[in-house]
Order: sequence, then C-alpha cells, then structure tokens
Amino acid sequence: MKILITSGGTSEAIDQVRSITNHATGSLGKIMAEKYLAKELEVTLVTTKTAVKPEPQLGLTIVEITDVASLMETLEQLVPKHDVMIHSMAVSDYSPVYMTSLDEVKASPNIDNLLEKTNAEGKISSTDDYQVLFLKKTPKVISFIKQWNPAIQLIGFKLLVNVTKEELFQVARASLIHNQADYILANDLADIGPERHGAYLVDHEHSYSAQAKEEIADIILEKVLEKRR
Repeated sequence: MKILITSGGTSEAIDQVRSITNHATGSLGKIMAEKYLAKELEVTLVTTKTAVKPEPQLGLTIVEITDVASLMETLEQLVPKHDVMIHSMAVSDYSPVYMTSLDEVKASPNIDNLLEKTNAEGKISSTDDYQVLFLKKTPKVISFIKQWNPAIQLIGFKLLVNVTKEELFQVARASLIHNQADYILANDLADIGPERHGAYLVDHEHSYSAQAKEEIADIILEKVLEKRR
C-alpha cells in the first residue's frame, strides 16, 4: 500500500525576504509516517523545509514544497500513484498580491487598479509607517484530490477554534461531502497543546476520538486498513 502524507505548513512570499506562513510543525505527519513505515507500508511525505521529518529510511520518500502553487504541482503528479492520501498540511488560505503604502491606497481612485499591480523590488521598502497588503484566496487543494485520482482513499483535516462539538462535526461532515473524502480529522485549536491533541476522526455516520497525536495516527491507520480490506 502506498500512502501519501502532507504535513507542515505552506509559506506565501510577500517579497524575497518576507512571507506569510503558519505555526504548523509537521509533528503529526512525522509520527504518522514513522508508524506506517514500521508496518512496512510505502510512505511519501510531502512537507516543507522547516517541518520536522523522519530520518531517511527504506520505504520513505520525502518531497519538499514551499507554497500552495508548488504543493498543487507536486500533488497533481503524486496523487495518481498512491492508494491513500492523508492531507494534514496547514495550507495557506491566502497569497500576497501587492504591498504598498497607505498613502497610495488612499490616493488610488479605484482599489481594483491596485489588485493588478505587483511588487518588482526584491525587498519592499520599510520606510512607511503603515503598509497595506492585498491578498487573494488560494485554491482549496483538497478539492482537487479526487479529480486527480477518484480511487484514492482520502483523509482530510479540519481545524476550527473554540467551537462546540456539534459545530465541529457539522463543518467536518460538510467538508467530507464537498471533497468526497472518506474521513475528516476534526480538531479544535483549544484542544491542542504540548502534551495533548484532542481530535475526532469523522465519517458520514461515526466518530472516533483521540487525545494524542500517536492515537490519531493509530486510528487513521486502523480505518485505512479496514477500508482497504
């Protein structure tokens, strides 16, 4: 069985020295990869330069990406070659378009004109007291997976913040349907800490709870193997 795991967090460049990223470390992806390699499964880990990773070993392929565009390009090639995809990467929702001074924004007769501009300099000047950064929405990577490989078993992740269990499940199941996933790992940031990671693996009818990253990895593998039998 060939398993594709994404982990860590993407980074979107503002200029050559600045970027927008997130706090994802890739630790859960590392744990999953190590556990599944121990079961003699083939693992491809798509991650980032700064994310934690397993040591090089037999059966493991590591592919590094940077931003959403490189992630899309990489996955389009890899998804058709795998049986299972576990998409735990924290993917940027927005990408920078143009950064400029507040004065230019105020002086512009039409904001839409600024959306057509880009920053040509390698490092945007920091002399202005205020800067305005225009962002555009990035593609939802998970929505392409079943297009690239309708037969792949897909486990997606949904992170919310300080919501009820009912709302968490509702949003997770909406994602399950919209993205044709087999499972969604639903978690709330309030339940994640240095020694704890509360989460639920959700399908259309059931949920399976976990309280640590190791438990999450075990539950996902258990359900993956059940469906592959």
